[in-house]
Amino acid sequence: MVSRFLAFSALFLTLSVQADNGDLAIEITQGIDEPTPVAVVPFSWNGSAALREDIAQIVSNDLGRTGLFSMMDRRNMLSFPSSREQLFFRDWRVSKTEFVVIGRQLPAENGQIKVEFELYDVLKEQQLLAERVSGSLNNLRDIAHYISDMVYEKLTGIRGAFSTRIVYVTAQQFGEGKVRYRLKMADSDGARPVTIREQSEPLMSPAWSKDASKLAYVSFESGKPAIYIQYLATGKREKIQSFRGLNGAPAWSPDGHRLALVLSKDGNPEVYILDLRSRNLARITHHYGIDTEPSWSPDGQSLIFTSDRGGLPQIYRIHLPTRQLERLTYEGNYNSRGRLTQDGRFLAMVHRGIDNVFHIAVQDLKSGRVDVLTDTYLDESPTIAPNGSLILYATQKGVKGVLGGVSLDGNVRFILPSASGDVREPAWSPYLQ
Repeated sequence: MVSRFLAFSALFLTLSVQADNGDLAIEITQGIDEPTPVAVVPFSWNGSAALREDIAQIVSNDLGRTGLFSMMDRRNMLSFPSSREQLFFRDWRVSKTEFVVIGRQLPAENGQIKVEFELYDVLKEQQLLAERVSGSLNNLRDIAHYISDMVYEKLTGIRGAFSTRIVYVTAQQFGEGKVRYRLKMADSDGARPVTIREQSEPLMSPAWSKDASKLAYVSFESGKPAIYIQYLATGKREKIQSFRGLNGAPAWSPDGHRLALVLSKDGNPEVYILDLRSRNLARITHHYGIDTEPSWSPDGQSLIFTSDRGGLPQIYRIHLPTRQLERLTYEGNYNSRGRLTQDGRFLAMVHRGIDNVFHIAVQDLKSGRVDVLTDTYLDESPTIAPNGSLILYATQKGVKGVLGGVSLDGNVRFILPSASGDVREPAWSPYLQ
């Protein structure tokens, strides 16, 4: 058994942050045709008081939301083993379960808990994974998401992203003509939302730093757009250089020392890079068209951005050392808000094709192939999970703004409706260190 101690620590916010009730709840709308049957057995617990969270159920929910697995309902389980000696594979073969997760929860000193879990291949009667995790009783969901990550990676070969966070903006109307905007952060499944910023003026374009310790976003609180940096561990908030006209679309460089942003201080909107250490500002694009929505390549050597310099919005890439420019998108009459997967191969974007409807699409930059992934409408603001498996985006359900999700191959789809207000501008965090 591999033993690990995980010092799980939430991103504590000390300024103007409040805990919310459960705000988003993922609803799977489409999964793969033949999901893999998996069972997560309730973990045993010999503590004196009941635990606040059901770790095994959270793991089951995490895996089930991917659409890749068919999770067994506890009511259909023939037995509830918590150790290898109690595990009889015939019980699980009868129910056609292919993989089973069992575990034990053990109290430790000073508000800590130890969780031992194992993953078994039922057909081969073989142990695939065994680990011991330690953490705080206050962070049971973090432990559960970590276990989900480990099981998911063992079953798929892809690193899990359940332990990441998402941020998003909500807009809630109250009274006549009054709107309350909130910048929120939650677990990747929408649980444990907290409000980072709340105000009566619009909030836009949240972006994570690559170490997940900071957010950059646009606020209209002063009556005009300005870019702010929020330090998540301390709650400190900093307004960066503000210029006449548009200040928008911040994007962190992979090294965390620079922000790409859009300014109109010299006339029309152009892409700039601000060095956060020296505060030097470099203009990157020079064109009479509108250049906007910059995003960095994983190696930090290029920016992709949206421009209408060809007549209608399309996505371009500029190599920063040489300023060499390349148009990336040609299919469709509108492509915008490009985001690259971590390997740099796939480009997620807002795409308008022959149906004249905005969908989320992905382009393979190696082959040039474009696949439309969604069948919703008014889709916008795609953001990619750090493992490249899922795209989160804003869309419309009826008259309400919600978040949608789709796998990179389009086979898995889900929505995250909000209990309060419209939801917009999602941003998926990098892996949390």
